[in-house]
Amino acid sequence: MLLDLSGKKILVTGIANNRSIAWGIAQQLHAAGAELGITYLPDEKGRFEAKVRELTSPLNPSLFLPLNVQNSVQIEEVFNAIKEKWGVLDGLVHCLAFAGKEELVGDYSDTTSEGFARALDISAYSLAPLCKYAKPLFSEKAGVVTLTYLGAERAIPNYNVMGVAKAALEASVRYLSAELGPEKQVRVNAISAGPIRTLASSAIGGILDMIHNVEEKAPLRRTVTQTEVGNTATFLLSDLSSGISGQTIYVDAGYCINGM
Repeated sequence: MLLDLSGKKILVTGIANNRSIAWGIAQQLHAAGAELGITYLPDEKGRFEAKVRELTSPLNPSLFLPLNVQNSVQIEEVFNAIKEKWGVLDGLVHCLAFAGKEELVGDYSDTTSEGFARALDISAYSLAPLCKYAKPLFSEKAGVVTLTYLGAERAIPNYNVMGVAKAALEASVRYLSAELGPEKQVRVNAISAGPIRTLASSAIGGILDMIHNVEEKAPLRRTVTQTEVGNTATFLLSDLSSGISGQTIYVDAGYCINGM
């Protein structure tokens, strides 16, 4: 049974390919009837645009926009386009994270200041300006969903600076929840997904070992799928979750309840 998001206008960021968690979320939102806006990371040759456009065409997005969150002009242009096209925003999905491959292997103390700043800027800080520009457009009881991971609270081998970034992201969820809730009942939540083999996760040293560990130790004896994360995001962007804000929801087959 699907939730009904008919008439809801939701922006989804961070789709890179058909293994992206953001892609799983977008599919489930579309299946529930939401009207989608899609962003892509622009590159000089337009390869990402072409790939994401082709992938998402079955979802019939009514907005398809370039977004590099390190470019403040592009952020503003995205929300200007939303204002012009939709006039309102019912949901924002933040699936943006990046750290250099060299930062995701070996010792955390080897993290460079440049690598640290870049990871925190893209993976954690970016949620704040997106919410800033979305704030005047948010409808009553709108929702914001972002993605985190258990490495925000436990030391996971090789996760390193991304764990620190995710910890900052989870703190940002709480502060943004406190900021956006009073006026329009806007809710902000994070999904802590179990390890999934994606383009982004492939940069993490030992990612397959992480996945196999979850399959061996999680109560459900498996890891989760993009669709399962998408189902949870759809719930969090629906009126059924109207009393949930500032939370981290674990979708990890129960792995987080175990000892390491």
